[in-house]
Amino acid sequence: MEFSIFILLLIIASEVTYLIFSNSERVVRRRHQKPVFVDTSALIDSRILSVARTGFLKGKIFIPRSVIGELQMLADNSDSEKRSRARHGLDIVNELQGLPDVEIEIFQDSNLAEEGVDNRLLKLAKQYGGSICTIDYNLNKVARVEGIKVLNINDLAMSLRMSYLPGEKIQLDITNKGQEPHQAVGHIADGTMVVVENASSKIGQTIEVEFIRSLQTAAGKMMFAKMVSEKPASAAKTDKPFTRKSYRKPDQKFNNKPQDSNSQSNARIKQGNQSGGRSFKNKAARSEQNIVDLANRK
Repeated sequence: MEFSIFILLLIIASEVTYLIFSNSERVVRRRHQKPVFVDTSALIDSRILSVARTGFLKGKIFIPRSVIGELQMLADNSDSEKRSRARHGLDIVNELQGLPDVEIEIFQDSNLAEEGVDNRLLKLAKQYGGSICTIDYNLNKVARVEGIKVLNINDLAMSLRMSYLPGEKIQLDITNKGQEPHQAVGHIADGTMVVVENASSKIGQTIEVEFIRSLQTAAGKMMFAKMVSEKPASAAKTDKPFTRKSYRKPDQKFNNKPQDSNSQSNARIKQGNQSGGRSFKNKAARSEQNIVDLANRK
């Protein structure tokens, strides 16, 4: 009997020790990983889903019940655009809860924040020493004034964008050969590799290039460029200088305007008609005279 009691006490002591150790470990983990409170704007934007999938959001992600209540209220709005965006935000919440490597928890504060959702988020972040994930510009400014850390997805997107856009020109050091025989490779300040077309003869030189396009791959980002054609030196003028030629004023007899072709043809026709008329009259007169002579002979 005493032995069984001893075994029972030993089991209870081991369970208590385990609970104390697990709770202390959980407290230490919570101290290192501060909670992140998600705003309505971040859920509607939906880029938080892509960020969460990559594992860049550390710690537990809290979605306050007041934020869900605001999405629900917007989903019942008469405005079709607001209604569709709010429903999309609710779908993002469901997808976040389905991610295996992300710890999502609906924080049960209240269904409706009487002081406003933004003020409620600021209060929760101060109370639990957490940060706010948002893309709301005004909330971002107020949180920074209050000393609260803000995870702004817009700032993250701006920091990951290409340093240069197609059409921009820079001076680039050409360091290596490219994969193709006519290509050469250089690197910009952030380490992005730039492949320059038809620059294999410029290795070791600094040339001006113009970016054509960019490519984002799993191995990193890459840009393609072309050499900016150098302005040709001004060639010496070999042509003879232009001199104004002096033209002799034509004589008066050559200054007559040529007659129009139609007028010339009309004159020929008129002349032909006149000559034809005279010959017809002469023939008629001769035949009449012949008849008169014949009659006189009888």
